[in-house]
Amino acid sequence: MSTKDYAKTDANNERKHNILGMSFSEVAERLQEPGQDTVLVPMGSTEKHGAHIPLGTDSYVTMEVVYRAAEKFDVLFTPLEPFGYSPHHMGRNEEGAGTITLKAETYRRVLNDVARSLIYHGVKRVVFVSHHGSNTKPIDEVMRQLRYETGAFISFYKTPTEREANVVQDLFENPPEETPGWHSSELETSCLMATADGLVHMERAVEDRAHAPAYMGSSFSKIDGTGTVKFQNSENIWVPMDHHEYSDTATIGNPFRATKEKGLAMFDRMADHLGAYVEEVRKFEVDVTYSDYPERA
Repeated sequence: MSTKDYAKTDANNERKHNILGMSFSEVAERLQEPGQDTVLVPMGSTEKHGAHIPLGTDSYVTMEVVYRAAEKFDVLFTPLEPFGYSPHHMGRNEEGAGTITLKAETYRRVLNDVARSLIYHGVKRVVFVSHHGSNTKPIDEVMRQLRYETGAFISFYKTPTEREANVVQDLFENPPEETPGWHSSELETSCLMATADGLVHMERAVEDRAHAPAYMGSSFSKIDGTGTVKFQNSENIWVPMDHHEYSDTATIGNPFRATKEKGLAMFDRMADHLGAYVEEVRKFEVDVTYSDYPERA
């Protein structure tokens, strides 16, 4: 994938899948084809990662998985939304971390407006896709509302990584103590090597671990980037923490185990898993009861 064009219009391909590069008549014709009323909506982020990979890491990974799945399984997708829910990645005031975050309500409005627009045109199944874990935090209310209001099938596909990495687990070399798949580590660095190698600067990479915020003291610990901390061997406490409070370098794990070949294999697995899910979604009986969108202005 070009580092300058993560939206990908696939203009040179005979069969288009990115609606950004399609005319309205092409979209209308495609939606009339059997099984083509399912659309993928890639949701990215622009947020602080380790110093060796770009702010757009989650966007690049999301878009590559979506593009590969769309090509292989013949499914339409929308342009990438490059901003996500990332308040914890903002860093300290005027630190220059570069993160751009949407407030939860703004983010939900974006999800709603995109989905309602697609449903208005005849889409029956909307699958949001993201590599950024925190993009899943504010979504339950808006997804339920979309379902209840329209009858359309709405879901959110989180690419396999972090604590839910079964699809690619056997490709990791990181041992458990290096928290496989976590922020800026083996998986993300490998994937960036595979899709935007020119944006990877391994001379800036470090190996690092997560820790509980210093103010909590020695009674608490933390092993990864979830919103929880461990206390007396139990991990049932959720604390609103900023990323820099538990990760000194924005890297959790060992990026030095990353390779381009590993990234390519991971993309193949992720795309196949997403595509297989889409194939099942296409079988669902969906009855859209209301598709108009009068409140669109």
